[in-house]
Amino acid sequence: MLRVNHVMKKYGDKKVLNDISLQVKKGEIVILLGKSGVGKSTLLRTLNNLEAIDSGTIEINHKKMELKKIAQAHTIGMVFQQFNLFEHMTIIKNISFVLEKVLKKSFKQADIDARIILKKFGLEEHTAKYPSQLSGGQKQRAAIARTLSLNPQVVCFDEPTSALDPLLTTHMANIILDLVAQDYTVLIATHDTLLVEKLKGTIYLMNQGKIIEKADATDFYTDQSAYPQMRAFIRGYEY
Repeated sequence: MLRVNHVMKKYGDKKVLNDISLQVKKGEIVILLGKSGVGKSTLLRTLNNLEAIDSGTIEINHKKMELKKIAQAHTIGMVFQQFNLFEHMTIIKNISFVLEKVLKKSFKQADIDARIILKKFGLEEHTAKYPSQLSGGQKQRAAIARTLSLNPQVVCFDEPTSALDPLLTTHMANIILDLVAQDYTVLIATHDTLLVEKLKGTIYLMNQGKIIEKADATDFYTDQSAYPQMRAFIRGYEY
C-alpha cells in the first residue's frame, strides 16, 4: 500500500503541493487529473525521491520513505513524459547499464535480463538501435521496460499519452491495465480525458496544488452530475 499523508511542497512562496493526502492499495490505478501546472507531476516526483517534500510523510507498505534511501528509491518507478532515455546508448544498453549500476548485476546477466524484458515489450528487433531511431511508441515501451527492470511495486506515469499519436491512447491504456493485472500499483498524471475513460480506478482532480475532488471512475461516468468540478474539466470548462 502507498500512503501520502498531508504532503506539502513549496517553490519559494508558491505551494505546489498543498496538504495532499491519498492512499493506493496494491493493484489499483490512481489517476491524477487536471490541467498543466496544478502539481500532478511534482507529486509523482516526490514519490520517486526526485523532489524533497517540505512536510508530511510518504509511506510504502507501512514504512516511511526517506529521501535518497536507495533500498526504497526503486520500490516506486517512474516513466517520464519525455521518456528520458540515454540518447548515446543503444536500447539494450539503456536497460543493461541501469541493471549493472543500480542492481549491481554482472555485464552478462544484465544483458540477458535486458533482452528478456525488451522481448516482452516487442522490442527484440530494436535492441541495437538508438532512441533517435525509434518511434514515439517504441521509445515509450523502452522507457517502461527500463522502469520495470528495476522491479518496482508502484509505477508512475507522467503524462503517458502527451508525446504519442492519439491513436496510441488505447494501446497505452492496455499496457497500464496489463500492469495492474500483474499486481502493479499504477499512478498516472494526465489531462488526457480519453485515457481516463479507458481506465478503471480512482480519479483525483487537482487544482492549485490541492486535491479538490475524488471519484471512482465508474461512479463518475455513471453520474457525472455528482462531481461538478470533474465534469467541468472533462467538458473543457474552468473548474
